[in-house]
Amino acid sequence: MSIFIDEETRLVVQGITGREGSFHTNHMLAYGTNVVAGVTPGKGGQTFAGKVPVFHTVAHAVTATAANTSVIYVPAGLAAGAILEAADAGIRLIVCITEGVPVMDMTRTMLYVRERGVRLIGPNCPGLLSPGSSKVGIIPGNICAPGRVGLVSRSGTLTYEVVNHLTKNGLGQSTCVGIGGDPIIGTSFIDVLAAFQADTNTDAIVMLGEIGGTDEQKAAAFAKANLTKPVIGFIAGQTAPKGRRMGHAGAIISGSSGTAEEKIEAFRAAGISVMRRPVDVVELVRARLR
Repeated sequence: MSIFIDEETRLVVQGITGREGSFHTNHMLAYGTNVVAGVTPGKGGQTFAGKVPVFHTVAHAVTATAANTSVIYVPAGLAAGAILEAADAGIRLIVCITEGVPVMDMTRTMLYVRERGVRLIGPNCPGLLSPGSSKVGIIPGNICAPGRVGLVSRSGTLTYEVVNHLTKNGLGQSTCVGIGGDPIIGTSFIDVLAAFQADTNTDAIVMLGEIGGTDEQKAAAFAKANLTKPVIGFIAGQTAPKGRRMGHAGAIISGSSGTAEEKIEAFRAAGISVMRRPVDVVELVRARLR
């Protein structure tokens, strides 16, 4: 079992003929993901990799292939429109990889998505991967292995590093989810923690946060009140100076609410084991699973 995606996922790739879309579609196909359609306006009727039909619109793709999940690789100025198009076509899970989407675009888009009960992951995220089942996005499949550790992260590259440590030490993953680090994202830490708590094939959860905002503190409070599974946490940006953005658009300390120290204190108060370095994940997961 996994969360959000599995063998039943029927994926449509928006922007499939672009450079990023075509590159990552090939990797998703090689991993075994059920890519049933692609969308590029003006290029409908073509095929990708000799087997994936390309359509002008998401609505046409859904009607023809029963696609239920979309992944978006389009320029930032077009990403919000692509999300709206997918939601309007009846897609239930939308994963937006695109970074640099304007905040005002996302403010309007999130209202539309939520009204329709659609789950959006991202934008500015690496997507998600359920080892041995399905890969939607850009997480490298070769560093993942099937197992019982769930992982959720705001950072793509940090996801890869921690997953690699887990896999090399025999700790496979149930699902790896990158939620993105923008100020407005569709799926929160709390959403993913709740899904892992309900997943019978997840025994422990790794949560990778970073400075800026209060999402990690809210997630810690949720974990303390609602989770029975062990959680291991990490906060990136522990040496970042106040007032300076580090990497993600949401990773900026304002006053004391977004500091690494406050987040780490919230983790510990909630019973979350805290890594000082990403490599510490192996020892801490093993300790909590004993």
